Amino acid sequence: MIGRRAPAPRALLAVPAAVAMVVGVDAGLTLLGVWAPVPSGRLGEAHGLLMVLGFVGTLVALERAVALGASWGYAAPALLGTGALALLVPGVGRLGHLLLVAGTAGLCALYVPLWRRQRDDAVLVSALGAVLALGGAVLVLGGADLALALPWLAGFVVLTIAGERLELARLAMPAGAGTSLVLLGLAVTVSVPAATMWPRVGAGVLGLVVLLLAAWLAAYDVARRTVRSTGLPRFAAACMLAGQGWLAVAGGIWLVAGQPADGAAYDALVHAVFLGFTISMIMAHAPSILPAVTRVPLPYRPALWAPWLLLQVSLVLRLWGGDALGSDLAREVGGAGNAVALLLFFGVAAASTVIGPPGPRVEVSTERPPEVAR
Repeated sequence: MIGRRAPAPRALLAVPAAVAMVVGVDAGLTLLGVWAPVPSGRLGEAHGLLMVLGFVGTLVALERAVALGASWGYAAPALLGTGALALLVPGVGRLGHLLLVAGTAGLCALYVPLWRRQRDDAVLVSALGAVLALGGAVLVLGGADLALALPWLAGFVVLTIAGERLELARLAMPAGAGTSLVLLGLAVTVSVPAATMWPRVGAGVLGLVVLLLAAWLAAYDVARRTVRSTGLPRFAAACMLAGQGWLAVAGGIWLVAGQPADGAAYDALVHAVFLGFTISMIMAHAPSILPAVTRVPLPYRPALWAPWLLLQVSLVLRLWGGDALGSDLAREVGGAGNAVALLLFFGVAAASTVIGPPGPRVEVSTERPPEVAR
């Protein structure tokens, strides 16, 4: 039996992301007005940035920095994490916004040597997502309402994850899949500023492109086949299929409702993208990506199905019962279920990591994420 490996020092850069997630969940409950452990109206205003750039953005930048393997690359996750923490301190919100802009600019810079190294379609698509993240951060720094930056932040997570799926599943895809994804990525990148300038027409175009992107994932990804397997492949496939479905919901909302600024359509759009799509995909990738970043294995256990199922059920309750049918109780109960599902997933993942693999322990030798480990 091989002893348990200590986490890589770079794993410390994920700590601000974890803080941003926990505080962001609390802030989201504050906005709902239900069961927030530490209610704070001020933190409620930072909910979106904490979750998208503080949590997801920091983890994406850390993964890319590990992929690059250069010390300067860790500046991007450090800046994003520090910016998220600064948002929590009264009176320094603008500093937090400046750090988030610097962090997203650093993420864009990370893709330059990665592109030169590989000239890969997957890297190009993810790089387009980083450009959108920078645009969203700049808008918020300039005083724009978060609703105006929503398409930019959504484009960031959508293109980043789409690029990841192309890289991880390319062997099962036809030769032209990468080219078609690049074209869709470019269409998203053009549609996002159009949705900002012309909310009704531009957002409709963005919705159509997002629907086409969801169809691309459904057609080319391996999840439709691996969902029939067992264990981790089946769990990951279920997460990916659910994420594709929620992405299609978001595209439909943009297509029908334009770019909502508030209300039920806005709530449904935000949570279809950032919970239904993004968190489902994070659940799918966590057992393979996190060990590559932290050097600590995350063994699969059937208990991971519980938070996944709770997330899907609570999202249906929130979006259908709450946003579509107008039930405040359904929206509140569904929102609370969303929060519990997210925290439960990382709780189960942490417990599984501590307990270790069910069989003999093995060391994780992968030093870089799967997309660059060749």
